[in-house]
Amino acid sequence: MAKLSVVLIVLLFSLVANITLAQSFKEEKWATRLKFQRKKETVTNLQFYFHDTLSGKNPSAVRVAEATETEKSPTLFGVIMMADDPLTETPDPNSKLLGRAQGLYGSAGQQEMGLIMAMNFGFIDGIYNGSSISLLGKNSAMHLVREMPIVGGTGLFRLARGYAIAQTHWIDFTTGDAIVGYNVTVVH
Repeated sequence: MAKLSVVLIVLLFSLVANITLAQSFKEEKWATRLKFQRKKETVTNLQFYFHDTLSGKNPSAVRVAEATETEKSPTLFGVIMMADDPLTETPDPNSKLLGRAQGLYGSAGQQEMGLIMAMNFGFIDGIYNGSSISLLGKNSAMHLVREMPIVGGTGLFRLARGYAIAQTHWIDFTTGDAIVGYNVTVVH
């Protein structure tokens, strides 16, 4: 009889605990949990060239803000640039347009040229037309090769994650104009 009492008490306690636990995880009216079944993910590699033009009559990147000490800084610390840069298939600016890099970057390094980049790479070609990936991270622009995170995407790249390897193909140190090759690996 004592064993039966212990079993009943344990069962009753378990039932109360489960009801309390279920109530604590009750969904809110404004949030719905989705049942997620992981399906086979796709890994896509993208290669393109980013054309950042600061000079001329029609620049693709413009200075939108700066700190009072920016011009005295060897790294232009505090400058913020807004960009709408073409993405092309080859380093030639007249090669096939694949999309645009739209966003901003700012000089965040006082000791070395370190850009914080928040960019959306929107594609207009082929099956990727209308899809995009988002890059957010530090670009150590004076390094030969640098790696930055891909933190999201839209369209075919919805829920994307990955990394971008950037390598400067050409730079004009007088104007700041640059062509940068990107090799991007995305899991989506």
